Amino acid sequence: MAAGLTAATPSSPVAAAPKAATYTNPVSAGTVDTFPDPATIKAKDGKWYAYGTTNPIFYSSGERGEHILPILSSTDLTHWTYAGDVFALTAKPAWWPAAARQWAPDIRYVDGEYHLTYSLSVGGIGLATSPGPAGPWTDRGQIVPNGGGCPSGTIDQAMFTDTDGSHYLYWGSYDTICVARMNADATAITGAVTTIARGRRAEGGFVVHRGGYYYLFYSDGGCCDGAFSGYVTKVGRATSPTGPFLSPGGLNLLDDTSKDGIVVAASGNGWVGPGHNSIATDLAGQDWLVYHGIAETDPDFGPITGANGATLNLTRRPLLIDRLDWIGGWPVVNAGAGPSATPQTAPVTTWTVGSTFASAAGFGRNWSLTDGHLATPRPSTVLSDQAVSGDVRVEGDVRGTAAGIVLAYQSSSKQIAAWLDSSTRRLVVSVGGRQTSAALPATFDYGSWHTIVAEKRGRELHVEVSADRLHDAVATVDLTVPAGYPTGRIGAVSKSGAADVDNLGAAPLHRPVTQKVTDPRLGAQLAAYSDEFDGTALGAGWTWVRGNPGATVSGGSLVWPTQAKELYLGDNSASVLTRDVPPADFVVETKLTFDGTRGNQQAGLLLYETDDKFVKLVHSVLPLTTYGAPAVQQTTEFTKEHTRVSTGATFAGPMFGGPATPTEWLRLAYHYDAATNSNDVRMASSTDGVTWEWGGAWSFPRGGPLKLGLVSMNTAGATGTFDYVRTYAATNPLTGC
Repeated sequence: MAAGLTAATPSSPVAAAPKAATYTNPVSAGTVDTFPDPATIKAKDGKWYAYGTTNPIFYSSGERGEHILPILSSTDLTHWTYAGDVFALTAKPAWWPAAARQWAPDIRYVDGEYHLTYSLSVGGIGLATSPGPAGPWTDRGQIVPNGGGCPSGTIDQAMFTDTDGSHYLYWGSYDTICVARMNADATAITGAVTTIARGRRAEGGFVVHRGGYYYLFYSDGGCCDGAFSGYVTKVGRATSPTGPFLSPGGLNLLDDTSKDGIVVAASGNGWVGPGHNSIATDLAGQDWLVYHGIAETDPDFGPITGANGATLNLTRRPLLIDRLDWIGGWPVVNAGAGPSATPQTAPVTTWTVGSTFASAAGFGRNWSLTDGHLATPRPSTVLSDQAVSGDVRVEGDVRGTAAGIVLAYQSSSKQIAAWLDSSTRRLVVSVGGRQTSAALPATFDYGSWHTIVAEKRGRELHVEVSADRLHDAVATVDLTVPAGYPTGRIGAVSKSGAADVDNLGAAPLHRPVTQKVTDPRLGAQLAAYSDEFDGTALGAGWTWVRGNPGATVSGGSLVWPTQAKELYLGDNSASVLTRDVPPADFVVETKLTFDGTRGNQQAGLLLYETDDKFVKLVHSVLPLTTYGAPAVQQTTEFTKEHTRVSTGATFAGPMFGGPATPTEWLRLAYHYDAATNSNDVRMASSTDGVTWEWGGAWSFPRGGPLKLGLVSMNTAGATGTFDYVRTYAATNPLTGC
């Protein structure tokens, strides 16, 4: 037996965790009323923490003011406790502009302290640091000035640490996302500012590193318009933290079109506006998207007094989590099913074997219990009393000159160990005495806590080390384990000198989901609700609203020049071509060629009840508002308009789908929800008529009969050419969202 190993005989191996618990969104219910733009971290005290945008978090309790960057804590990611605010209303830093509101915090662990960056609605990006996840926080001032070299709003920042230890800051809003390198202690940006994504309302950038790629999550569409909030979370990936980032369809995120790569969108189940995400990883290695959403039945607050003294009307955006699956190299929520509204299997947040070391129970006694963690002054190993078997994930927080974790199988000759070796500056992984290693950054701080994770699936072993478990590993090792390692005990190891180990445990490794849910399937084409536009006139069944705008049928198409007319709120001057819809669920499709180049030109499909109650899916040319960006973006725009309950006035909100190309195929999938008396409509688009990007869904109350509609409008000078309108029966029009 190697020196320092405990002599205790392991108990029977533990092969599986207890039966999984469930949770239901929003996970912030019963704690706070809203928690927008959540950032999360598993802290060194063993708990998860979430940080949110300044908001009236206790509105239902009668509080009508705001909390500046509120904090929640949790032991299981599904039950949360209010843990205070980063800044008190009476302790605002003097450098903040008086009108500023504090938005979108991001949290990281850097060299032994927590770095919380946040943005000001005016005033740039600030930094606060703390030795603990709940404070007290020290103001470190402004780290990016207003503007800051990015041609967009200076908000929605997030940090990232690369494999060489370099820190990066991503930020930008409403049209562009930028990145710049930071200094060694992550307290200022020092490098050139690079624009990496551009798109109408693109914001909320968040980067993770996985499988050799850097994934940039972002949200586009409207974040904060109650039941009309069109936020959709999307993603692109790159082989460098500074890009170029490409969508799954190969689009550069700088291309002047809306993008594919939808991670989560509204699903027609009562949640809208899912966006501004971070990511948490549970103890089984399963990723979870942490984000906010808006309940259509309770979307808005009444007037409140903002932290800056202004009277505000805000949208209620509670905290949601959902399983994040990586399928074919791309992330998607719930295999494409979208935000959950029913009980779901909860994250694994309890180890099968392990401890946060409130006591040393369950482990050998040759290491001491010091300040809530295991410690040793000399080289040695300590093992758990219980063993684990099968596919397993082991993790531990370590610090010291050669501190690590072990998975010991029967004897020292069958031991997997991973440690941080300060003498060689490498992550070392030993399997049965044979060593493999990977370089650690030159700036690596062995005296601060780092997390080592070892995942064994079959004979494949993956080991990584990071400061904060946020998919920003600074070193990884992958190798194949020899046969004969079925059962073992976990433990802590020091290879030289003093070492500390905390939050050490093992759980059965998650089983990844590898198949997306099925996209909506089309049934038979319904000829009575379709038109191929053959001949020289419209087929039977079409009716004009506000007369014929000069559209013609020729060459097998409906050719319709855009009108300088509108169908928006109180301006209902545009012509609409309508016809009846089928009595049951259906999908309507058109092939559209559109040559718009000027702002707000658009053409496409509608499901139309009245001028003030409809959804439209159009190829739209939208202005980009920030300086330095191209003037317009070609966009697949999906908008609904009807009465906003909170105000009694007509309102409209957009979400954005996949890329808009000169020839584009559009689909609207319709379902009537009798339980809520609502029209549920999901969008899809295609650049080839074969592969479809199914996007989000809008719901609106049913008041009268729907019509299928076409429009070509807003700004004159373009032409919408509709090759056909085809309507199909559908049995699952919202499946997959």
